[in-house]
Amino acid sequence: MINRVLIRIRVVQILFSYSQEEKIDLKKAETELLFSLQKSYDLYFYLLSLMVELTEVYEQKVDARKSKLLPSQEDMRPNTKLLENKFIKQLAQNESLQKYLSERPFSWLDQNETFLRKLLDDILNSEIYADYLSNKEDGYAEDREFWRKVFKQMLSANEELCTILEDESLYWNDDIEIIESFVLKTIKRFDESKGALQELLPMFRDETDREFAVKLFRESLLNGKEYRELIDKYTHNWESERIALMDMVIMQIAIGELLIFPSIPVNVTLNEYIDIAKSYSTAKSASFINGVLDSIVKELKEEKKIFKK
Repeated sequence: MINRVLIRIRVVQILFSYSQEEKIDLKKAETELLFSLQKSYDLYFYLLSLMVELTEVYEQKVDARKSKLLPSQEDMRPNTKLLENKFIKQLAQNESLQKYLSERPFSWLDQNETFLRKLLDDILNSEIYADYLSNKEDGYAEDREFWRKVFKQMLSANEELCTILEDESLYWNDDIEIIESFVLKTIKRFDESKGALQELLPMFRDETDREFAVKLFRESLLNGKEYRELIDKYTHNWESERIALMDMVIMQIAIGELLIFPSIPVNVTLNEYIDIAKSYSTAKSASFINGVLDSIVKELKEEKKIFKK
């Protein structure tokens, strides 16, 4: 689930945070890298649990209305279609979700009760919910589609939710959009016949992605002096103070990836780090980095230091 796009971003961020330290504790830095990736995986589960907790808040709301001193007929006979939603019942019973939350507990209701209740009201007043209630089809596919639409159109676009997540973890600011896409993918993959054993996405697609994260970080850090000397050859017209530190870090890691991962095509590596520069550095960084790396690639190819499968 944690793809290489996110891994590269995190390696850049962690290396940048350590780049001005005279002496770096490699083990500590690697631990922080893996911790940051673990937090990304936490976010995946917490966003899945958000849909379950919203349903629980609605159940509390229904019960509270029934318990009024003078309940109306509407209070006593509320629409319970949302409570009977087959997809959300399956998600609530999912063994992987329950196990994860028992080991790394997080409650939306405990953390942000006011926001949760407001978000529920927004859902209940939405066209998505109105269409869901009026739909005469009453099957699993319709129930799942309702929550897919809610998540895509109301949760993913919710600025207050983004603010809460950013305040909860400094790592989540960069993760939200990517992780939300994986939650939507998970919703679409849910199959009623799999019940509580429905598979959720693993933290890494396979062990090679975890190894990619650690090796990329380690090699970029340990060989940083060598890589920066190579960068200096093609930035001699620039005073080092004028080059953004983030640009130096991005190029340092890009060179590391070019040299130590023969299975990754050169153009893939270059495009990935140019995209990172567009998001995390200055307005002119992308074209500057592109030009420098292009020259470095030519030299490395001429010296037969780049070997690609």
